[in-house]
Amino acid sequence: MPTPSSLPLSMSSLSLGASNALNVDARGIDGLRLTASRDPKSAVKEAARQFEGLFMQELMKGMRKSVASTGMLDNAGSQLATDMLDTQFATRMTGLPGGLGDVIARQLERQMNGRADVRPVAASSAPVNAALAPAAAAGAPAGNAGLAQVGGPVATRQAEFVRRHSAAAEAVSAQTGIPANFMVAQAAHESGWGRREIKNADGSTSFNVFGIKAGGNWNGPVATVTTTEYVDGTPHKVAAKFRAYGSYEEAFRDYAKLMTESSRYAGAVAQVASGNTSAAGFAAGLQRAGYATDPAYAEKLTRMMNTMLRLQRAMT
Repeated sequence: MPTPSSLPLSMSSLSLGASNALNVDARGIDGLRLTASRDPKSAVKEAARQFEGLFMQELMKGMRKSVASTGMLDNAGSQLATDMLDTQFATRMTGLPGGLGDVIARQLERQMNGRADVRPVAASSAPVNAALAPAAAAGAPAGNAGLAQVGGPVATRQAEFVRRHSAAAEAVSAQTGIPANFMVAQAAHESGWGRREIKNADGSTSFNVFGIKAGGNWNGPVATVTTTEYVDGTPHKVAAKFRAYGSYEEAFRDYAKLMTESSRYAGAVAQVASGNTSAAGFAAGLQRAGYATDPAYAEKLTRMMNTMLRLQRAMT
């Protein structure tokens, strides 16, 4: 949670940006109508920009909700500052070359002209693995032109997390039938998009992005850390042992083994593999099976999965 002293812009600048950026009020609509009568192409671009801006604002809200807050500095003032900062990020994410706005504009132009526009969408030089495509935009060209050039720490961190884990998620999806984006979302939730990865005693990462504990049947290395467990709905800080791996790929493979070989998760995996359940249903199944003690785990994980879908669409 950013503090007022750490914000890159003054409060007055943020307030001005929040009130003016991405404004879609009645006067703006009237202006669009006037522009459309004079210059339809410019009106299409402006309408696409406004739609993209609204989408990016919702994306930022979803990302923010998916990251757990410490609660130490939460108050009305900090929430206002955070909302305005997110508006600034959304503003910077809007209108980038090859972004969502360009795609929307081309679609609107095709509808206006009654013809197909076959110009390719500009792609970033750092494509995102298509492993996440089946859940939202199967067959769409992969790229992150709308995010990689943003410069904001939130968007770039999320995009990098998806790039890092998508290949391993696809491999595990082929084994388990669990959608790749569900697994990447769960890893993002458990690790706070990689910011709260479980560390070994020497400070190195354990690669355990799924928060899998080291039970009596685990013979590999462990990392002991302080974590929050819920007992009768009340949070308690406890020292717990977690599995440690040699790579993220190893962590995903162990997750697949846990999901497919443990009778606890058989029902949840069978439902999602057969296509008979949604993200919310899979998350609820994991909570019923005891994946986490947090009573709100399913709700939080569902939000993260929905955020992953929105992020995926923005990166295509």
